[in-house]
Amino acid sequence: MTRVALRSWLADPWARLGARDMLATCLGIAAWGLVTGVAMVKTGMPVGLAIFMSLLVYAGSAQLAVLPLLAADAPLWVVWLTAACVNLRFVIFSSMWRSYFAHLPRRHRLWLGYFSGDVIFVAFMKRFARPEPAPEQVPYFWGAAAANWLAWQVPSIIGILAANAIPLSWGLGFAGVLALLGILLSMLADRASWLATAVASTAAIATFALPLKLNILVAIAAAVAAGLGMEAAERSLARARRAPAAGDGA
Repeated sequence: MTRVALRSWLADPWARLGARDMLATCLGIAAWGLVTGVAMVKTGMPVGLAIFMSLLVYAGSAQLAVLPLLAADAPLWVVWLTAACVNLRFVIFSSMWRSYFAHLPRRHRLWLGYFSGDVIFVAFMKRFARPEPAPEQVPYFWGAAAANWLAWQVPSIIGILAANAIPLSWGLGFAGVLALLGILLSMLADRASWLATAVASTAAIATFALPLKLNILVAIAAAVAAGLGMEAAERSLARARRAPAAGDGA
């Protein structure tokens, strides 16, 4: 039964479309996953625990953010707070995906939450701009999620297993930064996201001297505040423009 369902899913054109939409970013995600896998072992994490973390957490930005804190023996509350702040965007993603997937069983929605990702969210919203359920949305999501998961997990586990054979002189950290930049730039679609990115970059550099990588928290808080402020300002401006028009009509 499972084999038949899998074959039917692979034959679904929307699932194949979701996978194809991920191909443009798979190379960057693979480089990011490889860097993260190597970084976990290089910071002293055992191979088995690193593989477990890669499969269970499945959140590259959170993993990279907390690894230096774990290596520095930071307090547990700092580690948890950093991971929570880095992943706050998924609360926003979930609230927007609710319009599409709220009718699904809870177990299905939990799996959707595990497999969701930034690039999947962007691709999904481009394909389905109208916030209402449609039968093709679930196969599209799973096609994109499968491609994204494999592009991350396979290189990440390779990096974990081969970490001791990969010298730091290869500059994989720089390759990971380039991969992140490529993914980030593909997601900047409006003025609010551009402003939040600029504010986060400035705040991270300005507070780089803070201990325990707390500049990451400062950058996240500043970016969220800037993004929310920009969106509020745009809404107020739109209302102000509509008000004179309504007055003229009267």
